[in-house]
Amino acid sequence: MKRIEAIALAAAAATEQDALLISNLGYPSRELFSVCDRSENFYMLGSMGLASSIGLGLALARPERRVMVLDGDGSVLMNLGSLASIAHHAPDNYLLVILDNCCYGSTGSQPTCTSLGTDLAALARAAGVRSVLRAEGPEELAEALQGQGVVVAMVQAGNASVPIISLSPEEILERFMRCARPAAQY
Repeated sequence: MKRIEAIALAAAAATEQDALLISNLGYPSRELFSVCDRSENFYMLGSMGLASSIGLGLALARPERRVMVLDGDGSVLMNLGSLASIAHHAPDNYLLVILDNCCYGSTGSQPTCTSLGTDLAALARAAGVRSVLRAEGPEELAEALQGQGVVVAMVQAGNASVPIISLSPEEILERFMRCARPAAQY
C-alpha cells in the first residue's frame, strides 16, 4: 500500500473516532494535509523524531481524548526512547502508527535500518509495548487503527508532488494549544 493510502485510512479513522491526529515532519504531514485537513490535526514541522513523544504527552494530558500519531520509520529510529516511554505509560487512548517505507523520504530517500532488516515491531515489543501489530495491507491497517499501542504499517513511498502545508506556524501552534487544553480552559 502507498503511504498516502495508509494516511488516508488513518485520517478516516481519526475523524470517525474524533481523535487528535499528530503527524511527523515532511511528507506524512504534507500527505495528511492533502487528504484530510481538520482542526484536530497537528503537523509536527521541523521536529523529526518527536511526534511520538509529543503525541504521548498529549494523550497523558488529555486522557478523555483519543490521540493518534503518524510517524515515519526514520523518525522513530531517531527517537527509539519514545517506545520505552510509550511502554511505561501505556495509555489506553494512544496509538502510534509507524509508516515504514524503509527510507528517510524527507531528506533524499536514503535507506533506513529497516531496509536492512531492522524490525520496528520487534523493537517496540522489546521496549515493552504490550500491543504491537504489523499491517501489511489496507485491511490489516484499518483493523489495527481501532486499537492502542503501536502499529507498524508497511508502505511504499508516497507522492513527492503533494503540496506544501498552507498553514502558518502560528496557525499550527494555535491548533495544538486548542487540542492540548480542555475546552473549559481555552
